[in-house]
Amino acid sequence: MKAESQAVLQQPESIEQELVARARALGPLLAKNAQKSEQDRRAHEENINAIREAGLFRLMVPKRFGGHQASIKSHLEVTAALAESCAGTAWVTALTNVCAWFVGLYPRRAQEDVFGANPDARVAGVFTPSNDCRRVEGGLVISGKWYWSSGSLHADWVTVGVMEHDANGAFVGHYLALIPKSDVTIEDTWYTVGMRASGSNCVVAKDLFVPDHRLLDVGAAVNSDYPTEFKDEAEYRGAFVPVAAIVLVGAQLGLGRAALKYVIEKAPQRSIAYTSFEKQTSSVMFQAQIAEASQKIDTAHLHAFRAAADIDNAAQRGEKLGYMTRARVRADAAVVVNSITEAINILISAHGAGTFAEASPLQRIWRDSNTAARHAVVMPAVGIEVYGKALLGVENTVTPLV
Repeated sequence: MKAESQAVLQQPESIEQELVARARALGPLLAKNAQKSEQDRRAHEENINAIREAGLFRLMVPKRFGGHQASIKSHLEVTAALAESCAGTAWVTALTNVCAWFVGLYPRRAQEDVFGANPDARVAGVFTPSNDCRRVEGGLVISGKWYWSSGSLHADWVTVGVMEHDANGAFVGHYLALIPKSDVTIEDTWYTVGMRASGSNCVVAKDLFVPDHRLLDVGAAVNSDYPTEFKDEAEYRGAFVPVAAIVLVGAQLGLGRAALKYVIEKAPQRSIAYTSFEKQTSSVMFQAQIAEASQKIDTAHLHAFRAAADIDNAAQRGEKLGYMTRARVRADAAVVVNSITEAINILISAHGAGTFAEASPLQRIWRDSNTAARHAVVMPAVGIEVYGKALLGVENTVTPLV
């Protein structure tokens, strides 16, 4: 760790600020391994080990198990700091941490299964449900394939969606099944143009028994009704879907900041081809593009941290987040995605065609941001429609995940 980073860590105002400082200090390592991580379609093992040693995989683990039990705001800040150097690694860290938060919602017995046995256990997850299950005494027997499980290559446990129906085909329940990774296989399916380093491969299970205590009722969770016995742990009272949505935009914040920093740093050495401008910084048009992109990145941060504050504050007060605010958080996530996507597009145009040289980190930022922006839970069209319906008092027939 650099001397200046150590100085920052000596007098932190809080443990959460210290964790953000640790994430920033890992920047040079992640940047060094960024190309290799992308080529290998998985976060470099040096990155994973360094994040573990820095305690950043314990960000959302309950303090009872030696974790930091941190806020959603801190989750965004740590993810963004890592994403400035490697978005794929940041995405793995973000999804691993939110899955640790999910585990904190389960009954004590399930939490003990995971973190009691191994306080450093890592969990990967997929919401999308399989319908292939049957009820047996004490739980469910499930089968299925769950695509795009970020962090699954580095996990000890996985959570997967399961939809239960009765013998007549009637819906019974939607669950998140918590399963040891040793009980599943990982199919190598992650061949993408962006977020390659996240290694978001496919989880496969066949006729696997999952006991009841490791089945989280998603319907109840959407209403912030969690089976954890530790009701005094405010951090695990947060609104389920708003948390699951807003944690997906932390990497976007870091990508936007990284793109802006890169374009500004290179501007004094770059001309504007076929014009009289020997330096980009001399062009009023370029100046305006930088300002516009910066404002959009600021807008993304304001919406992301407003949403995080609403979630964290309601949880601390022991209040359930109202439906209108929950719907707005989905729209906030959409604004973040749109604002960062637009900002990066402006920055690419300002920087010029050199963006698309393979050696340029800007092209990877562009690909990673656009790929992450298409995650189903933060799709702008859905988030905006959900919020619009809420504002107008129109029934939400789009998604139950609000």
